[in-house]
Amino acid sequence: MMSRWILVLAMVVLLVACVDPELERLDRELATLRVDPREVDLPALPELPSSADATYDHADTRSPFLARQPDAEEALAGSSELAPNLSRPKEPLEAYVLESLELVGTLVVGGRHSALVRAPDGQVHRLATGSYLGTDFGRIVDIDGDSVLLIEVIATGQGGWVERSRYLTLDGESSRRN
Repeated sequence: MMSRWILVLAMVVLLVACVDPELERLDRELATLRVDPREVDLPALPELPSSADATYDHADTRSPFLARQPDAEEALAGSSELAPNLSRPKEPLEAYVLESLELVGTLVVGGRHSALVRAPDGQVHRLATGSYLGTDFGRIVDIDGDSVLLIEVIATGQGGWVERSRYLTLDGESSRRN
């Protein structure tokens, strides 16, 4: 019972020690400011430091994060060695532009990856590495969990051919990567 009284007495002493003796003076000052705030004497704001404008002189140069584009002459010429086999029988999805095809899924059966691609007519085709699709002689070279990489062969108009990489992804985007 005595320990209970000692505990209560210690708590009262701690609570009394928490009282701020300046609290009444602060309350009076705040009441005065609420009545007439014009009497407040605030210090002046410090001056802002000046800064020089920075110029970026490389805005018109090639981004280091993008692959180097071939020179204009190199891109136009292309190579006749890359010409597609025009006598090869066309596969069903070569009748559609790549942007109209939609990757709807990928499968792994017996260690072999397959891609499920929906044509504009709604039919879903199961494709493997080496299959062709798109109007630019696109050949699938890799299938992973959420995308299909294909290499297209494009005519330069100068008698040559160039290759470009394209991706079909599950989010419906077809993107170009050189």
